[in-house]
Amino acid sequence: MPQQLAIRLTINGQPFEGAVSPRLLLSDFLREHVGLSGVRVCCEQGICGACTILVDGQTARACLMLAVQADGTDILTVEGLAQHGTLHPLQQAFWDHHGLQCGYCTPGMLITAYELLTRNPTPSETEVRQAIAGNICRCTGYVHIVTSIQAAAQAMRSGGAS
Repeated sequence: MPQQLAIRLTINGQPFEGAVSPRLLLSDFLREHVGLSGVRVCCEQGICGACTILVDGQTARACLMLAVQADGTDILTVEGLAQHGTLHPLQQAFWDHHGLQCGYCTPGMLITAYELLTRNPTPSETEVRQAIAGNICRCTGYVHIVTSIQAAAQAMRSGGAS
C-alpha cells in the first residue's frame, strides 16, 4: 500500500482531517475526498483559473498544489461563500447580471473576485479586469462578469454580507 500522510486543515470553516498520498493534487483531494465539486479541474496547468481557491486568504490554483502542502491551512472554496442558504452578494450579482453562461469558470471567477473585494472594496473596471485576467472564460466575453463584480462590490459596501 502506498504511503499515506496525515493532513489537518480547515475547509469552508469546518475542520477536516484525512490521510492522503504524498502526490495527490489538492484539486483532486477537494473534489474526490471532500466532495467539493465547485473546484473545477480543467487545464491542470494553472493557466485557466477554474480551480482557484483561497488558501489562508490568498488565491491559489488547487491543480498546482499537493494536498499535503495544504496541511494546517484555511481553505475557502466557492461552496463556502453562501451562508445559511443565502447566496453571497457575489453569487447573487453573477445571477442578477448574467455573469455566467456555462458556469464552468464561475467558481474560480467568484473566488478571485472575492479576494479582490476583500482587498479593495471599490475596484475600478480596470482593477476588476486585471484581477480576473488569470481566469479564462470561453462563453461570456467578460463584460457581464465585470458588471457582476462591480455590482457585488456596491452591494457589499451597502451592507451585504462579505
